[in-house]
Amino acid sequence: MGSSDRIELSVDSGTWDPMDEDMVSIDPIEFHSEEEPYRDRINSYQRKTGLTEAVQTGIGQLNGIPIAIGVMDFQFMGGSMGSVVGEKITRLIEYAANRSLPVIMVCVLLEEHACKKEV
Repeated sequence: MGSSDRIELSVDSGTWDPMDEDMVSIDPIEFHSEEEPYRDRINSYQRKTGLTEAVQTGIGQLNGIPIAIGVMDFQFMGGSMGSVVGEKITRLIEYAANRSLPVIMVCVLLEEHACKKEV
């Protein structure tokens, strides 16, 4: 299940207001692996998933209660946390703290090694 489906199941219909949709990863150090260049990998995942990053953040309501919610998406590079993912989560938490909103984070890891790698 992708992040969009999780959001649809988690927030009241018609209340989802995404944040920071225009934030996307760049490659300032021109990272190259033995596979395709990082920028090409990002572009490929953006095309495949329709997402710009591995997390969607925003505001919605849950049973009529305003909430801030972030939902990771394993389909986007295995939910890998780059600088943009971290920044989007930070902005979500700061926004919620300034407005006394509860924060819900949905993190999905499908493989044990991913948990070890990310922590």
